[in-house]
Amino acid sequence: MGSKVLSSGQDAWYTYRGNDDDVVVSTRVRLARNLANFPFPAKLRGTDGERIQSIVFDAFNHLDDCEQFQAIAVSQLDALGSRILEERGILGTAGGTPAKDAGIILRTDGRVACTVNIADHVHISSFAPGMDCSTALEISQAVDEGLQQYIQFAASYDFGYLTSSLMDSGSGMRISIRVHLPSLSMQGRIRSIAGELEKKGVLFSASFGSGGMDNVSGSGGTGASLGAYYELSSTNCGSGSEFDQLASIVSAGRKIMEMERNARNECRRDMPSDIRNYLYRSVALARSSLFIPLREAIDIISGIKWGTDLEMLSGMEDASLRALLYRIQEGHLEYVLRNGSFKFEKDVSGNAARKIERLRALILQEAFEDVKVVQ
Repeated sequence: MGSKVLSSGQDAWYTYRGNDDDVVVSTRVRLARNLANFPFPAKLRGTDGERIQSIVFDAFNHLDDCEQFQAIAVSQLDALGSRILEERGILGTAGGTPAKDAGIILRTDGRVACTVNIADHVHISSFAPGMDCSTALEISQAVDEGLQQYIQFAASYDFGYLTSSLMDSGSGMRISIRVHLPSLSMQGRIRSIAGELEKKGVLFSASFGSGGMDNVSGSGGTGASLGAYYELSSTNCGSGSEFDQLASIVSAGRKIMEMERNARNECRRDMPSDIRNYLYRSVALARSSLFIPLREAIDIISGIKWGTDLEMLSGMEDASLRALLYRIQEGHLEYVLRNGSFKFEKDVSGNAARKIERLRALILQEAFEDVKVVQ
């Protein structure tokens, strides 16, 4: 199978509105599981990996909603398909090359993804727009309970679920919340916030890599993350019950929401000219650029989202802005180019990289066509 099975449909989860999505972009819950009587993926021998993949794929075929899932052997993915899965946060980029018997099961709306034989035998992930840890957990647990009708997972009465990483043992659950913090970034408060969260056992990291002084539409590099998008993640699956772990990350998320909204009001009051400059440049770049690199596109989307949240720009919904973060990624654009028919300028048509930057510019130009400044 190639990349065609990975195309985004109109019903992708990130196209829907979510709770508190003025600050929280999305929520992810991941459950780590391993099959009993098999070594962890790094120690698989002979046909172990093939047998595990077959067992897991077959278990999905027995779920009540099995018609909504599609199984993909990673070895059958082309490079573009792998890249799209990385961009969607399904296939990790930090774990090296997956084993030859690695697999992925996807639900048609992308809300559920399961990896096989990568870090653990099974990782069940669910995604939700906005702040919705409970729903994401319920979806993951429903899949987990369905699989356990057909699979025996390795577990201990003392330690809970057994995983390849000691920090994942216990519930096997990790919760991640992606947040947008441009106001706190403008105030230069990100470093202190990260330190406070980490003291509470919450990992705070950049979503799209580092920002910097060279961000054309940015706020002067006062934030450490490109576009002021960050991830809050739980770190210890063995501390407390699933309810306790859920409550901890939800508490951190709600505190961040309160801080960003307060900072938003302070920025509107104390630095209106700086904000207008940032927002107007973001709109101008989106509407006038012929080529837009990925880093700049993320920063532009951030600027227009901030303007929308500040009620200084109108014409965009949070769900559309969230979807744009996926639509402007390199792999997605390459897929669109490969499967569409486009006419580019003569000096662009022969350059693959420039065609992607040109298409990204056209997508942003169309997306922000109705954006208006609120006087």
